[in-house]
Amino acid sequence: MKNDLVIPEALIDALRSSRHVCVLTGSGISAESGVPTFRDAQTGLWEKYDPHELATPEAFLRDPELIWKWYRWRRDLVAKVEPNAGHRALVELQAQVNEFTLITQNVDGLHQRAGSKDVIEFHGNIFEDRCFVEGCVVEDAKGNSNEVPTCPACGGNLRPGVVWFGEAIPVSALHDATKAASTCDLFFSIGTSSLVWPAAGFAETAREAGARIVEINPNETPLSNTCDFWFNDTAGSVLPELLSRLHGAS
Repeated sequence: MKNDLVIPEALIDALRSSRHVCVLTGSGISAESGVPTFRDAQTGLWEKYDPHELATPEAFLRDPELIWKWYRWRRDLVAKVEPNAGHRALVELQAQVNEFTLITQNVDGLHQRAGSKDVIEFHGNIFEDRCFVEGCVVEDAKGNSNEVPTCPACGGNLRPGVVWFGEAIPVSALHDATKAASTCDLFFSIGTSSLVWPAAGFAETAREAGARIVEINPNETPLSNTCDFWFNDTAGSVLPELLSRLHGAS
């Protein structure tokens, strides 16, 4: 059962006095905008496919046309939705605190569309094209919308710029996220299951460094019983109220 939304005074005090706020977001905040989760996107035509048939380097090598068809369909879904109140509240929060780091496991770019700056995209971005051979981002891909695009530099196939099963998190993203978690004094886990590693370990990294932990999630997770503040609700409900209280206390 959901609790009534109450913002503890202790959290307002922690937010006002914090030197560095670090936020980790997962699929829950995007779901509020209508973005289907990875598995929810396997509906209709795609229902018969196992995720490993659509999101691995091996699958791409085997059938790049199929993989691009699926990702173009997903890009169209994401392009039709808009950032929600939770995304917008994080933009405002970034402007209110001394130092702010936003790490997202989402690939939809909604944080940037809302206005967030310097987002650490832990799993890449679905709208990016990357060269499968060289790994670089390509902005002037060759080929029409029904073909597998190719790299203008080397002629190799391009791939969606996301992290697939079996691939490592980009080194820079992992380094920057780990550093932020280990140096913040207030850590928010928002809309994430706290099950997917290594991102699931950031809350513990922050706790070990002395940070207080806040979770916002309508579903209980492994983090819920150990965090300092747990909101059994959505980001779109909690974050605007948190900002309202913060402004009222200032």
